[in-house]
Amino acid sequence: MSPMFFDPTFIILIPAVIFSLYAQMKVKMTFERYSRVSSRSGFTGAQIAEKLLLENGINDVRVERTNTRLGDHYDPRKKVLRLSPEVYGGSSIAAVGVAAHETGHAIQHDTGYFPLELRASLVPVAQFGSTAAFPILFVGLLLGSPLLAQIGVYAFLGVVLFQLVTLPVEYNASARAVALLQSTGFVHGEEAEHTKKVLNAAALTYLAGALAAVLSLLRLVILSRMFGGDD
Repeated sequence: MSPMFFDPTFIILIPAVIFSLYAQMKVKMTFERYSRVSSRSGFTGAQIAEKLLLENGINDVRVERTNTRLGDHYDPRKKVLRLSPEVYGGSSIAAVGVAAHETGHAIQHDTGYFPLELRASLVPVAQFGSTAAFPILFVGLLLGSPLLAQIGVYAFLGVVLFQLVTLPVEYNASARAVALLQSTGFVHGEEAEHTKKVLNAAALTYLAGALAAVLSLLRLVILSRMFGGDD
């Protein structure tokens, strides 16, 4: 039977779906837990970010508030560090940890951290692969073109590479965050361990993304070979 009408390869994605749901739940629970634990420094996330930027000699990055919940990110193109309301104005361990993590990305950018630069260069490739890979593959299956099917598989490699490169970028930013908070005295004792828990939980979402990308690539390869077997 044609894989266009019966596709058993969907089962391959089940582990990624389960892990992704777990990661989202873990992030939400951990963030909410440590949002209720005040930092002894009393500084808000915005203040922490500004102080850490200055501590590292960076004075051309703006710290702004975004209205998106958990939408914290660093924009290297505009040199803007955007913090969600609960992080920007919050002084909890969770807020401090997330603000320091995003500041870690700004420091990566300032110091020319290679994996960050590599990830930036992969953005257009990943965007193309995420939107075009599956359509190209299935058009190849419909038209009986093994070449198109293979192009679809290769196009998705950009997505996988992007997700894999994202892992060291995110883990490095978290490591920088904890080290900076400790060296500047903004967290003390067990606060550092609590901060690590917040950032480790957030890292699970990137692991889930990488797993989903790898399993999706495997699914594409199997589909292309199923097609080849029918030919």
